[in-house]
Amino acid sequence: MKENMTDKELVKECKQGDKAAYAELVSRYTEKAYNLALRITRNQEDAEEILQDVFLTVYNKIDKFQEKAAFSSWLYRITANTSFMKLRKRKQHAAVSMDDVGPAAEHDWKAGGVDIHDTNLISTRHELREALEDAISKLPDEYKTIFILRDVDGLSNQEVGNVLNLSVPAVKSRLHRSRLMLRKKLSKYYNDYKNPNEISYGPSATVYSLNLQNAA
Repeated sequence: MKENMTDKELVKECKQGDKAAYAELVSRYTEKAYNLALRITRNQEDAEEILQDVFLTVYNKIDKFQEKAAFSSWLYRITANTSFMKLRKRKQHAAVSMDDVGPAAEHDWKAGGVDIHDTNLISTRHELREALEDAISKLPDEYKTIFILRDVDGLSNQEVGNVLNLSVPAVKSRLHRSRLMLRKKLSKYYNDYKNPNEISYGPSATVYSLNLQNAA
């Protein structure tokens, strides 16, 4: 059964023209590719178009994949590049609220133990969410990609380096810089939280923390 095969085995069979192996790779990575495209573009329609382009690229260029890195890293690189090409063609970042782009973009929030039913807190958290989404969308591309891959999707520094062809020190440096930029943009919201050193944010499947002490 194809679902029991490794990515490497599937790639080998894809190169031999096995369409079932290709279909398994598509099934295995559709959600991950879509979520990455959605986080970069913040637009559901764009993400869906990017997803089609990504797997068309995979199908057409699988023979050129040299397997020096994991297939997942290659796929992330194609997805990120395709997403930023879409943004450049659009010439401006989408301003769609993540509330409007479907279940895949739902977000969970933590407030340091403060009563979630407090209407003032709910308002503040909603405002912070929008500010954080906006701040991430305005990061320069090279910092945005690293922040999303590392702090949102939870890839390791080495995995991010493989995706972007960067050394681990370069990944750490750009990640640190991206966190500094976000901290500066969001500084006015910190005092609304019981623990001002940490803001937790993330999609329903993953919660990541922007630790401000690490960005000092």
